[in-house]
Amino acid sequence: MEETGFQTFLKRMGKKPHVAEGLVACVREYEAYLKSARGVGLAEAGEEDVREYVASLPEAGVKQKMRGVALYYRYAGNEALARLAAGIREEGIAKTRKAFKLRDFRGVNPQDVARLEALGIVTVEDMLTVGRTPQGRQQLAERSGVSPEAILELAKLSDLSRLGAIKSVRARLYYDAGLDTPDKFAQWEPEALRQMLVAWVERTGFDGIAPLPKELRNAVEKARTLPKIVDYD
Repeated sequence: MEETGFQTFLKRMGKKPHVAEGLVACVREYEAYLKSARGVGLAEAGEEDVREYVASLPEAGVKQKMRGVALYYRYAGNEALARLAAGIREEGIAKTRKAFKLRDFRGVNPQDVARLEALGIVTVEDMLTVGRTPQGRQQLAERSGVSPEAILELAKLSDLSRLGAIKSVRARLYYDAGLDTPDKFAQWEPEALRQMLVAWVERTGFDGIAPLPKELRNAVEKARTLPKIVDYD
């Protein structure tokens, strides 16, 4: 592992020393597994090696370990494995995440939500299951009587919720400010994004405050490694 370079990368991301050390330790452990169990190094490892490592971990340790692995591969420029590790971590988080209901998003039409609930589409996980493709969203619109535009909005709000602590107010703020998909977060640097959002809140009178720097750093970091699961084309 290029430990010094990785440490510098984490420092530039704003990670505190004890957090950075924990992430480095996760990669050390992963590297040791690769050498002893798979006979490969970090640079030679592939998707199968990552998945075998995950299979060797206790379920409770997957989220933490995969965070370090995802960030290391991002540092190393291996976007495929960075996204794979981040996706595995996201699956682990989803298993323990309290289901967030569509009706709890700010600014959604309660009648539209009620029509979807009648079909069993109640939570963001439900929406991300049935609304991840244009065809799926169109079929859902026809079944429910909810407009395709409203279905798309709910799919995007649900997708945004995957970035972490983004639920009712935050999801509406980002959506209305034009950050309506995780991919759009990945194009920003956190401080520039914060300045844009502060100005947007002041200009529009949005009933809420702009996110704090740490919150945006976490959101941008997550967006850059989060696997794409919703097709908007």
